[in-house]
Amino acid sequence: MLTKNQLGFLYMFLSVCTFSVMDLLVKWSSDYPTGEVLFFRGFFGLLPTYFLIPKNKLKNFYTTERSKEHLFRCLMGLMALIAIVIALRELPLAVVVSLSYAAPLFITVLSIFLLSEKVGVFRWLAVIIGFIGVIIIAEPGFKGMNYLYFLPLIFCIGMAFVTIMIRKLSTTEPIWLISIFFTITISIAGLATIPMGWKMPNFQDFILLSLIGVTGGSANLFLTQSYKLSEVSLVAPLKYLALLFAIFFGYFIWNEIPTIKTLIGASLVVLASLIIFRREIYHKQKIPSTNRHE
Repeated sequence: MLTKNQLGFLYMFLSVCTFSVMDLLVKWSSDYPTGEVLFFRGFFGLLPTYFLIPKNKLKNFYTTERSKEHLFRCLMGLMALIAIVIALRELPLAVVVSLSYAAPLFITVLSIFLLSEKVGVFRWLAVIIGFIGVIIIAEPGFKGMNYLYFLPLIFCIGMAFVTIMIRKLSTTEPIWLISIFFTITISIAGLATIPMGWKMPNFQDFILLSLIGVTGGSANLFLTQSYKLSEVSLVAPLKYLALLFAIFFGYFIWNEIPTIKTLIGASLVVLASLIIFRREIYHKQKIPSTNRHE
């Protein structure tokens, strides 16, 4: 019989694996319009999320008194998701995953202005180290004025707002409601792009596109369950396994070989995230920076 911490560790591992699979599927779906992929991510992402709704809430699950805050969270999440989908299709997998780890840096900075939090010397040092890592990873984009390298950073900014809004909303709103509003928003946004041109998928691609939604929704469920069962300090560092998966799959599937600069930059970004993570534990704050919420 597994302990709660062991179960939490298992759920976190499953979350990292399913998010990694979702990233692979998104990269594989490059033949299909971004809006079409968003629709599949949202619509089929509702399937696993549905099981979170309490039975007594099925008829009026959508009721809320904080609609404006939900709307802002959904719009920021949509911006982040569009950015990461395009980035995953166009850039090496390891580069995108490495840059996505910069989200805690933006959360730290934004929390000063939006949550009136005090940020000490260690976390400011972490922010500086992390941004140096970002500059090293994104150097080819800066040199060649390649906007694609800015997309993972747009994802990080969007996720920073999302994380802070979830921190605010979760004081009164259940996580399943926050998640469902987001998946519905993705579905509607995806449907709105039909006039721009959708491609009819064959049966194999239909399964692939559907799995993007199922894996994304399932990964969020595993993540939530992990934090519910175990100590955050035990399970959160597991998320950095995603970088190893990205390097492995990028090399063997797309023949992508990470450059030395990418590995050095990624190491600095991961180090910065871990410093922020440890300081948040020290101050006994919630650890929102570990959640992708996609």
